[in-house]
Parts: sequence; C-alpha cells; structure tokens
Amino acid sequence: MNALQREPILGALFEGWDALEQVLSPLPGDAWFTPTALPGWTIHDVVAHIIGDESLLAGIPAPHTSIDVRSLGHVRNEIGAFNEQWVEGLRGCAGSEMLEKFRAITTRRRAELAEMTDEMFAAETTTPVGPAPYLRFMRIRAFDCWMHELDIRDALGLPGDEGDHRADTAFMEISGAIAFLVGKRGKAPDGSRITLELTGPLARNIHITVDGRAAVVDALPSEATTTVTLDSRLFTRLAGGRTTAAEHRDEIGLSGDADAGKRIVDNLAFTI
Repeated sequence: MNALQREPILGALFEGWDALEQVLSPLPGDAWFTPTALPGWTIHDVVAHIIGDESLLAGIPAPHTSIDVRSLGHVRNEIGAFNEQWVEGLRGCAGSEMLEKFRAITTRRRAELAEMTDEMFAAETTTPVGPAPYLRFMRIRAFDCWMHELDIRDALGLPGDEGDHRADTAFMEISGAIAFLVGKRGKAPDGSRITLELTGPLARNIHITVDGRAAVVDALPSEATTTVTLDSRLFTRLAGGRTTAAEHRDEIGLSGDADAGKRIVDNLAFTI
C-alpha cells in the first residue's frame, strides 16, 4: 500500500466527512428524526452509527444500553448488534450534540490517520469483510460514509453528486462483490455472458462471464447472453439493500435471457 494508493482513499474518506457535516449542520432538531431507508433508523441513528464506527477505530468503547439490542427485529448479526449499541446509547442526544460528537470524532480520526505510516496501513486487521490491510478498511469506511450520506440525502429529498471521485472509490467496494452476486446469489447459468450497463453519474459497463464460477472481465468473448440496463443511482441502492428491484421494474431494462437478468437484479444486495 503506497502513498499513491493511500491518498485517494483517505481523500475520499475525509471529503465524505466534510460532505456529511455540510448536510447535517443546517438540520433543525426535528429533521434529525426523519426515517431513512434503513429499517428502524432515522438520520439521528445513522449518524450515531458513523460516530460508533469511528469511535471503535479510535479505541473508544461502546456506551452501555439498558435494552438487549439483539432482540430488535432489524438486528441480524453481531455487527448489527454493535451498531445498535451506539444507536441506543446516543438516542438521548439532541441533534446539535450529535453534530458536535461527529465533528470531534472525525477530527480525532483525521489526526490519527495522518500519523500512520505506510507499513501501518499495509498491516492486516479485522474488517467487516474479513482480514484485510488497514488501508482497505479505510476504503470500506469511505464506502460506508458515502452510502450513509446517500441515505440522509434521500430521506431529506436533497440530491447530491453521485459521480465524483468519492463515488468512484466507494464503487470499488461494490465492484468487488459483483461476481459473487451474479454467480452465487443470482445463479447465472454456466456459460452465461452478462453485461451490467449502468447509466447516470457512474455510467459504465461491467462484464461477467460464468465458466464454473462467475468472474468480472474487461470484455466478453462474444455477445452477451443477458444485458441488464439501469441507472447507477438505482444500482447503488439495490447493492446497498436500500430498495428492491421489484419496486423499480419499469426502470430496469432486460434483454437476452430475461429470467437470468431478473434473478440477478433481485439479488444485488451485498451489505451486511
């Protein structure tokens, strides 16, 4: 992990924090409790989660909660339980206090990350996707913060830029899961040649072949057996589990083997 890799990832993370602060700063008190697309979570809860993740990385323990967070219907695993500890632990904080907590922890994390060496960024650590270099974890954090900015903007009806370099950095996390989603979850038939044709701010073509197992390739060896066309904004929200393809059938184009295409778009969610 050299400095050329380090700078764009940390830049995306830091700019993500700046963007979140810009969205949150003018929010009146009641707006903090606007529901988001995430089950059971308001904007206040989303920010509590971000504060919690950065606090964990800074070595700050989760607050005590008076309820068993594992009993909540939307908590499905240990990561979800950890997230909910922070959500419940900060529930009594006013929006202005949440904003100050967010500013404080991100200021601390910027300073800590600025002091880290390339060797420290290359060292393996525990991440939500398993053991990986610490810098990869920071890319996951950039992705997470970007997705949650979208959650907040969507809840407020506040459009943002979904095609900048932060979006490109975050999209790398989605790209790494596409072969698994298409082959394992979407059950694309062996011999399939699939193109995901994304329009909109993150316009690109993603090609997948299935030969025993699915793999993303630069180009297909012959004509696609299935082509799926949709806006990158919808694709991002499907991948993040924020909505379902069934709610957007008229926004998704399928050609070739449409049954395979439908299975693929119905199984794009990969976040925990």
